[in-house]
Amino acid sequence: MNLLIQQSFQSSGDDGMKEVLRIENLKQHFISGKRLFSKGYTIKAVDGVSFTLDEGKTLGLVGESGCGKSTLGRTILKLFEPTAGKIYFEGKDITSLSSKEMRPLRRDMQIVFQDPMESLNQRHTIGMILEEPYIIHDIGTSNERKQWILELLDKVGLPRESINRYPHEFSGGQRQRIGIARAIALKPKLLICDESVSALDVSVQAQIINLLLVLQKEMNLAIIFISHDLSVVKKMSDDVAVMYFGKVVEFGEALKVYNQPEHDYTKSLLSAIPITHPSQRV
Repeated sequence: MNLLIQQSFQSSGDDGMKEVLRIENLKQHFISGKRLFSKGYTIKAVDGVSFTLDEGKTLGLVGESGCGKSTLGRTILKLFEPTAGKIYFEGKDITSLSSKEMRPLRRDMQIVFQDPMESLNQRHTIGMILEEPYIIHDIGTSNERKQWILELLDKVGLPRESINRYPHEFSGGQRQRIGIARAIALKPKLLICDESVSALDVSVQAQIINLLLVLQKEMNLAIIFISHDLSVVKKMSDDVAVMYFGKVVEFGEALKVYNQPEHDYTKSLLSAIPITHPSQRV
C-alpha cells in the first residue's frame, strides 16, 4: 500500500530557531543480578549520548529493541535519574532537579506511550482523563476545563460526545488520539513519542503521523520520535539518530542518513526495510 503521508524534511539549526533540548554525554546505567555475595553487573542502557533539538523539529530515534532508545526518552524526562551527563531544557540545567522542582516543568515536557490501553485509566471517562492535567497543575475552572477538553477532541479528530465514553469503547487509533490529546493539553514544548504508532495498522499509522505533523506545525513542537520502524521514522523526522547498544552510532539529516548511510549498523537496518512496491526491487 502506497500511503500519502505528509513529510517534514528540514535541516536543523536554521537561523532564528530556538533550542529546546540539549543533552551532553548522557548515561543511564543499571545494576542487574545483584545478590548477597555478588555485586551484579552493569547494563549500560544509555552510554554517552549527546544531541540538541530545536523548536518545531523532529528527531527520529531508531534502533532495534533493547538498544536503549526508550530508556533515553524516559531519562530525558527524568522518569529515570541519569547516571551521568547533563540535560538542558530551554537552556536550564535540569539534571539534578528534584521531583518537586521538576513538577512545574512537567507541563512543558510530555510523552505519548506505545500502548494507550495501558496508559489510559480504564475506569475514567475520556473527559476525566483529559481534565486530569489541568487539575494536577491547578489550571482553569470546571467550565473552562470542559471547554478546553472539547477543543482538544476537535484538535485530534474525535467527536465531542467522546467526553462521556470510556477507553475500551474506542479503537486502537482512537485511543492513541486520546493519548495525544492528553499530552498536548498543557501546550508542551517537547513531546516524546515512544513507539506511539508501532501497535497500529499501517493505514492508521499514517493518520496518526499526519496528526502529529499538523499539531507540530500549529504548536511549534519539538518532537523526539522513537521507533524501530525506519520507514515510519523517515516520513516523520528532520534528523535521525541511530542507536546501538546504548550509543548513537550515526546522526544526521533524515534524507542523508537514509540515502547515504555511513555506519555498517545503519546499512544493516536499512537493508531490512521491507520492499512494498515491485518497482523498488532490483
